[in-house]
Amino acid sequence: MSATMMKDLPLSKVYQLLEPGPVVLLTTAHKGRANVMTMSWHMMVDFEPPLVACVVSNRDHSFGALRATKECVIAIPAVELAPVVVEIGNCSGRDVDKFEAFHLTPMKTERAGPPLVAECFANLECKVVDTRLVNRYNLFVLEVLKGWIDPAKKNPKTIHHQGFGSFVVDGETIKLKSKMP
Repeated sequence: MSATMMKDLPLSKVYQLLEPGPVVLLTTAHKGRANVMTMSWHMMVDFEPPLVACVVSNRDHSFGALRATKECVIAIPAVELAPVVVEIGNCSGRDVDKFEAFHLTPMKTERAGPPLVAECFANLECKVVDTRLVNRYNLFVLEVLKGWIDPAKKNPKTIHHQGFGSFVVDGETIKLKSKMP
């Protein structure tokens, strides 16, 4: 393909091509109140211990709680929860008790203060281990302390944000030879 066949891509659309992983829910708890937000800007940083970098905007209600308590839960919803996940992302915990408004079931954790989300097929209890990029990029590095999976939820499909209300659902799995364990 020659360069003349390519078209300009507006830089504002780059994130739509590189959106890394599934849309998740991030729970926090501060001053006796739990909150949940929708998040899609995250990535793995290391394997053992598992480290996850995530961006939480300083305009989000969860930002203050995460910064103050340094703990959260990453809850991973399946596609069946997609409409709820979008609605959670379209309102603020400043104004709404999202667990109540969206009929989510908070569950007690072992290691972190914020609740697990029972409706999600996986939950990861996390603590903030690096805040050096928070002031500059709103980027927190989290260590996963404990992972939970719901064995009753078979073959869950995740959703991946492409911007402006567009999502891709996990599809076909293919297996190729790899030297990775």
